[in-house]
Amino acid sequence: MAEEKGLFIHIEGIVQGVGFRPFVFSLADRFGLKGWVRNTSAGVEIEVDGEPGQLSSFLEAISEEAPPLAKIDAVHTESRPANNFTTFKIIHSEASSGGFQPISPDVSICDDCLEELFTPDDHRYRYPFINCTNCGPRFTIIKDIPYDRPQTTMAPFEMCSTCAAEYEDPLDRRFHAQPVACPDCGPRVWWDPGKADSPVKPDQASSVDDEAIRETQNQLADGKIIAVKGLGGFHLACDAQNHQAVERLRKRKARPQKPLALMMPDLETVSRFCSLSDQEREVLTSPARPIILLEEKKTSSLSGAIAPGQDKIGIMLPYTPLHYLLFAKGENFPDAEFDALVMTSGNQRSQPIVTSNDEALKGLKDIADGFLLHDRDIYMPCDDSVTQIVGSEPYPVRRSRGYAPYPIQLPQGGPSILAAGPELKNTFCLTKRDQAFLSQHLGDMGNYQTLEAYQEAVLHFESLFRADIRGLAYDLHPNYLATRYALERSEKEGIPAIGVQHHFAHIASCLAENQHPDGEPVIGFAFDGTGYGDDGNIWGGEVFIADYQGYHRAYHISYVPLPGGDKAVKEPWRLALTWLHQMGINWDPSLTPVRYAKEQLSDSAINPLQALRGQLVSRTYTPLTSSMGRLFDAVSALVGVSEKVNYEGQAAIELEARVDPDERSGYSFDVSGDLIHPQSMIRAVLADIKDGVPVDVISARFHNGLAEVITQIARRLRKKHGLHQVALSGGVWQNVTLLQKTLPRLREEGFEIYLHRLVPPNDGGLSLGQAVVAQRFIRMKGESNDVFRRTR
Repeated sequence: MAEEKGLFIHIEGIVQGVGFRPFVFSLADRFGLKGWVRNTSAGVEIEVDGEPGQLSSFLEAISEEAPPLAKIDAVHTESRPANNFTTFKIIHSEASSGGFQPISPDVSICDDCLEELFTPDDHRYRYPFINCTNCGPRFTIIKDIPYDRPQTTMAPFEMCSTCAAEYEDPLDRRFHAQPVACPDCGPRVWWDPGKADSPVKPDQASSVDDEAIRETQNQLADGKIIAVKGLGGFHLACDAQNHQAVERLRKRKARPQKPLALMMPDLETVSRFCSLSDQEREVLTSPARPIILLEEKKTSSLSGAIAPGQDKIGIMLPYTPLHYLLFAKGENFPDAEFDALVMTSGNQRSQPIVTSNDEALKGLKDIADGFLLHDRDIYMPCDDSVTQIVGSEPYPVRRSRGYAPYPIQLPQGGPSILAAGPELKNTFCLTKRDQAFLSQHLGDMGNYQTLEAYQEAVLHFESLFRADIRGLAYDLHPNYLATRYALERSEKEGIPAIGVQHHFAHIASCLAENQHPDGEPVIGFAFDGTGYGDDGNIWGGEVFIADYQGYHRAYHISYVPLPGGDKAVKEPWRLALTWLHQMGINWDPSLTPVRYAKEQLSDSAINPLQALRGQLVSRTYTPLTSSMGRLFDAVSALVGVSEKVNYEGQAAIELEARVDPDERSGYSFDVSGDLIHPQSMIRAVLADIKDGVPVDVISARFHNGLAEVITQIARRLRKKHGLHQVALSGGVWQNVTLLQKTLPRLREEGFEIYLHRLVPPNDGGLSLGQAVVAQRFIRMKGESNDVFRRTR
């Protein structure tokens, strides 16, 4: 028998709240090892005695057989003399100064819990908070690390003897599952009609537990709008096949056209309404359970008000026990069967998602007809994630529940940076060594309430990840609330602040998530709607030669006035006519934008066409823009798709939905000097309109022509600079049609292409780019308050 040796193991990564310690316990039992395992603020520590061969096999099994929700980033070992342990134990957690560890996102209910949920003789039959170490809430209930029950919002719920026995049994799948609970000791749900100014308590409610769920089902079946408290906030729910209910929800929420997310009970139901590939099935049923954008079938019976003007709808499957119970059938259940429920974020327009019962009763009372409440507090709000499939892989649109705050590995380490993020679709990014922690989706930073939620989330991240902030990165736009936050904090705390140009941050974000090495420039196409440029103009149709150090603006869309600033963004007909004015083309009365403007005369004493012409001639409040997003808006208005919009990107999204997939020809763009001129394309669009060419064909030709000019520019830059890698970033690249027309062209030319797969190409991924640029700047240059916008 070989002499026993000792081994100390420290494991970093997502190894808490995922069943890691009972997994280690079972491995130790299998290999006959003695010692202990514990959580710390820096990960998991193990000390074991055993024969060298057993220790080696144990160490190998830890990496190869880790629990499904675990992610091991690093394993550190140290040989030690044997301690003569007699048993293997799971010992109490230990907080360590400065230690940190990644936090698991919230994950969908697992198959084992789902089976128990609908097993009549199970102790947790129809219990809406069933969970185990393989599923349930994590990020949204954690107050601090180590991840133990007293550090979560489950602390007020004292476990009953049954739950405590499972919690203490290392061989039970609920061993140290911090949210573990049952009907005897855990949270409860109840129905509140919302008639009072404050929520009723469970013992005062007319319907609690199962009766409350059934009351909610009956109300939904009756066409009512219900506020449902979920995992990371409230949803506003209604029957998606009840057109009147959907329209009523839109009116009350002041959301006239922006798409609404749906929840369907299972894949079979989804496949009845939408086309569904194998990859889409896989993502829909993944532990993250995001909303996924799917092509709606022509035979769909869903309300046309779900996603007006679009050919795709956002679908997710249930991800909590409560969701499954809302779809469940049984005795005393409503006659109506829900194939689909609208499940849109529970908030007023432009406000953060509501998380508390008190907030819901105050903030949603003018929208909801009733409330399904529970008493497990949500510590950190977290909205649903959104993705789509491109090239058989997920292509994120919004990164939040199920993914945040999962870390992104950086190409290099460096000082801790807090990147404040953008104004729209805000996320912030905190770096720690060689990992980047992107926040959950926080929304548009347009008011104090969102700023307050943003500041609370920043403080929480800094506390969780024990960050010593050495630099603050910010967008150059002086009026962004996130920028103001960074600059005010820099002045108050003496932390260096580094300004990072918006589109440079987009390209840097794409490079970082693709592990692109430092010092190797690429061709970057940064296409979006708005970004403050180095020259004070509004950029958005940018072609860069860039690395993390800096960028050269090689090409951009030729400038055009943006009359009235945001007014032109909201009314694309103004952009269409502005392009014609700049080109010296008369405003033909037969053009849709002209007709639309004339129709507005009845609502205004001022002739909109005369006012616009006067503004363009006098150059009164007409900032210049090179935005690709605004070019999409102009074309969309010219062909009569969208003259006025109600949400960001609407005109472009609806133009994409009209693309004829069989059209192969494309409009030409002129490229001269460093400018991309759309004038020839616009003239061709006007000619096709005059000839009666269908809108679908015009839309396809526009997309085809744009893909071709992108490829042409990439070839030119490769010839001039010898570059073979292309990065595609910015909100315009959410346009899957443009992406799928561009990718094969670039690949045929032999380019290596960087796409976003971990963070969105839109502004939701911008903070990652800000962070890596600022981290490199401080690492290489030392601390400085310089604004990072210099050309390479």
